[in-house]
Amino acid sequence: MSGVNDIRSTFLDYFKANGHEVVSSSPLVPQNDPTLMFTNAGMVQFKNVFTGLEQRPYKTAATAQKCVRAGGKHNDLDNVGYTARHHTFFEMLGNFSFGDYFKERAIELAWNLITKEFGLAKDRLCVTVYHTDDEAFGLWKKIAGLADEKIIRIPTSDNFWAMGDTGPCGPCSEIFYDHGAHIWGGPPGSPEEDGDRFIEIWNLVFMQYEQITKEERVNLPRPSIDTGMGLERIAAVLQGQHDNYDIDLFRALIEASVELTGVKAEGERRASHRVIADHLRSAAFLISDGVLPSNEGRGYVLRRIMRRAMRHAELLGAREPVIYKLLPVLVQQMGRAYPELARAEALISETLKLEETRFRKTLERGLSLLSEATADLSKGDSLDGETAFKLYDTYGFPLDLTQDALRNRGIGVDLTGFNDAMQRQKAEARAHWAGSGDKATEAVWFELKEKFGATEFLGYSSESAEAEVQAIVKDGAVVDSASKGDTVQVVVNQTPFYGESGGQVGDTGLIAGDNVKLAVSETQKKGEGLFVHTATITEGSLRAGDAVVMTVDHVRRSRLRANHSATHLIHEALREILGTHVAQKGSLVAPERLRFDVSHPKPMSAEELKVVEAMANEIVTQNTPVTTRLMSVDDAIAEGAMALFGEKYGDEVRVVSMGTAIHGPKAGKPYSVELCGGTHVSATGEIGLVRILSESAVGAGVRRIEAVTGEAARAYLSEQDERVKQVATALKVQPAEVVTRVEQLVEERRKLERELAEAKRKLAMGGGGQAAADEGAREVGGVKFLGRVLKGVEAKDLKGLVDESKAGLGSGVVTLIAVSEDGKASVVVGVTDDLTGRYSAVELVRLASAAVGGKGGGGRADMAQAGGPDGEKADAAIAAVEKALAA
Repeated sequence: MSGVNDIRSTFLDYFKANGHEVVSSSPLVPQNDPTLMFTNAGMVQFKNVFTGLEQRPYKTAATAQKCVRAGGKHNDLDNVGYTARHHTFFEMLGNFSFGDYFKERAIELAWNLITKEFGLAKDRLCVTVYHTDDEAFGLWKKIAGLADEKIIRIPTSDNFWAMGDTGPCGPCSEIFYDHGAHIWGGPPGSPEEDGDRFIEIWNLVFMQYEQITKEERVNLPRPSIDTGMGLERIAAVLQGQHDNYDIDLFRALIEASVELTGVKAEGERRASHRVIADHLRSAAFLISDGVLPSNEGRGYVLRRIMRRAMRHAELLGAREPVIYKLLPVLVQQMGRAYPELARAEALISETLKLEETRFRKTLERGLSLLSEATADLSKGDSLDGETAFKLYDTYGFPLDLTQDALRNRGIGVDLTGFNDAMQRQKAEARAHWAGSGDKATEAVWFELKEKFGATEFLGYSSESAEAEVQAIVKDGAVVDSASKGDTVQVVVNQTPFYGESGGQVGDTGLIAGDNVKLAVSETQKKGEGLFVHTATITEGSLRAGDAVVMTVDHVRRSRLRANHSATHLIHEALREILGTHVAQKGSLVAPERLRFDVSHPKPMSAEELKVVEAMANEIVTQNTPVTTRLMSVDDAIAEGAMALFGEKYGDEVRVVSMGTAIHGPKAGKPYSVELCGGTHVSATGEIGLVRILSESAVGAGVRRIEAVTGEAARAYLSEQDERVKQVATALKVQPAEVVTRVEQLVEERRKLERELAEAKRKLAMGGGGQAAADEGAREVGGVKFLGRVLKGVEAKDLKGLVDESKAGLGSGVVTLIAVSEDGKASVVVGVTDDLTGRYSAVELVRLASAAVGGKGGGGRADMAQAGGPDGEKADAAIAAVEKALAA
C-alpha cells in the first residue's frame, strides 16, 4: 500500500466509505479565483462553496488536487532540487465539510486514517493547535489519547488560517511525524523547529469565524472543515524515506533521467536530476490544462520551469533534447489517476521538444556571448546591466539564466543597470507608438499593455472564468469607474473571450460581479496581446480592481467554432479538387455563416462544388478528434501545415489537424493541417453538416465561397425542402416527381413559344408562303419588291422571314422592318441570287438604316441587316430602298 498510487486511492476510498463525495481535481488554471496564478491548494475549487456563493449537491468531499507553486507569492522554484520537500508541482490530499461535521469528526477521521489505514506508530506523531483553541486540545486528548506534551499550543499565525483580510477564517491543527533522533531538529514551537526531524504531514483547518473588519470577528453560522496533506510527504513517511525525492514516483523519473543522460544522481549532479523530475511534472500538467509557453503570465512561468529543467539537462551533458523522452515514464506513473495527462501526451511531447530545441540554440549563443562579456571579470565582480539587457533583448537570453550561469563563478549582475535599460526601451517604444493621427488614439492600449502585460486567453479550454478588472476605458480615456448605461471597454487579467483576429469575429457574452452586470458586444485585440471587451453596463457600477465572472455566449461560440473548422475542411477539399494553387485570400468566420476567398482563375462548376461539399462532410462524419499542437512556424510548414491569409504568427504557432484523408496521395494521413490561432470544435462531428451556398467572383483570379454549418445548414435545407413541397403541391405531383414535371412544362412552353412565333410570322406576312409574297409585292425598276413594317415580330425572326419571302418571290428584293416595344427599328434586306449582280443588300440596308437614325449595316450581297433608334420612320426606310431600286 506504500506506492504513491496506492496511497492516493486508499485516501480517497477511505473518505468515500465515510460518506464523502470524491471530487476530481480541478485544473491548474483556477476558474473561480482571478487573483491566483495557479491552483495551489485543495480548497481553491471549493472557495465559493465555503463563502456561500455556490451550492453543490453534497456537503462533504474528498480530493486529490494537483497544485503548482511557481509564481506569485507562492513561488518555490529556486529551492526545488536542493531541498528534501520543495516542489513546483505537488498533490494535495484533502477532505472537506461544508457546514456538516466539524472539529470532533475531522480529528477522528484524520487520526483513524493515519494510525489504522496507514498504520503510522502513534508514538511518532504529535499535533499542534492554536494556543486559544481549548476545544481542539481536548478533542485530541479524547480521540487520540495523546499526552499533553504531544499537543503543542502555537500562538502564531502558522496555526490560524484566513482566506484574506476579511472573510472566513479559523484555527488550524497540524499533524507532525517524527523521523527519528538521527535527524537534527525539534518539535514545533521549540528552538530547533526549523530542523528536518519533525515534518508536518497534515493540516486541519477549522473554519469557524468570519473576519468582518480588522478588529471584528464573528462566528460562522455553519462552521466548515478544510484539510490538506501533501501526497509526496506522506508517501515518504509510509515508504520509510526522509526525502520526498526518494519515493517510488520520483525514483522512477530520476532513474529514467540517469539512463538518458548517463550521469549518476550523485554529488552535485543529484540536484539536476531532481530538478528535471520535478519540473517535468509541472510542465506536463500545465500543458495538459491548456497553458502553453509564452513570454507573458502563466505561459512565462511555464517557460521558466521548462527552461530551468532544460538548463540542468545541459549541465548533465545532454546535447540533444531529452526532457520529452521522459514523458512516457511520467504518464505510466500518473496517467491512470489523471487521464488528461495521457490524452494530451502528444501535445506535451511536441511542446517540450520544440521548447528544448529552441532553448538550446538560445543557450548556446547566449553562453558564448556571456563568456566573451565576462572574460575579464573575477569572483565578486558584477556584469554591467546594459550587457545583461542586451543579452535578453537582442539575443533572447533571460536575466535569470544569466544570473544562473554566473553564479558558480561568483559573479553577479547589476540589476539597477538592467532595469534602467529596460525602462529606456519602454520609453522609446511608447514614443514610437504614440506617433500622430490614428495611432494617437490607440496609445492608451500601449500604456495599459505596458502597465499590466498581455491578457491571458483561457478560451481554448473554457467559456467561463473569473477575472480581475485592470482598467476601464470610456470615450478613449482610462476611468476609475463607470455606471449603468455607460458603454465602456474593459481590460482584465485573464479572459475566456476570443478577440477578433484571423477572420474570426470576437466573442460576445456577459460580465458579472457584485451588484454589476455588463453585456459584451465585441471583443478585440489591441496593443500586442491586450484583449479589449466592449460592453454596456446594464446593472450597477463597475470599478477597476473588481473581481468579475466572464461568461462567453455558448451558443454563439459553438457556431463560430463549427464555422471556423468548416473553413479548414472546405479549403483542403478545394485544394484537392482544383489544385494546390488554391490559397486562402481572406475570410470571415461569423456565427451565422462562413465566407472565405481563394485564388482560382475561373468559376467553379456545380459538379466541382458538389464534390467539395461531399469531401468536407466525409470528414465531418468521421467525428475524429481535432488535435492542436504547438510548433515553430518553420517546422509546421515543413510538415505540410497551411498558413492562412491575415493571420500573424510568432515564433511558436498552434497547428490544428482535422480528420483522416480518404482519397488521393494523402489517404490515411491527416486531412487538414493548418496554422491557426482561432477556436475550433473538439471533434469534427460537432460541425454537424457543411452546406455550400454560393461561389462567385470578387476580383481577378479570386473566388468567394459562402457556406453554413450545423443548425444553419439544417435550417437552409429545411427551407429548401419546404419550397419543393410547395412547388409539388402547385404542380399536383409528388415531391420526387417535381423535376420531371418541371422539365415537361419547360418543353411544353418551348413548343408553344415556337408555335406562337410561327403564327405571329404568318400573321405578320399575311399568311406566309409564295402567295403572300406575291400578293404583297409590287414591281419597282423592273424587279419585284416586297417591303413591310412588321408589328409583334422579334428582330431575331427577320432573317427567316426574309428567306421565306425571297423564296415566295422567286426573283426580287425584300425589305422587312421590325419595331420593338421601346421604338427601336431592326432592318433586314434580302436580294435573290439572280439580282445580286445589280443590287447589293448591304448598300440597300444602309439606306434604310439611315432613314431610322442608324449608321451603317452589314452582311452579304444577298442578305444584310442594320438598325436604328427611330422606329416611327420605318415607312421612310422602306421608301428609301424602293427609291434606290427605281433609280
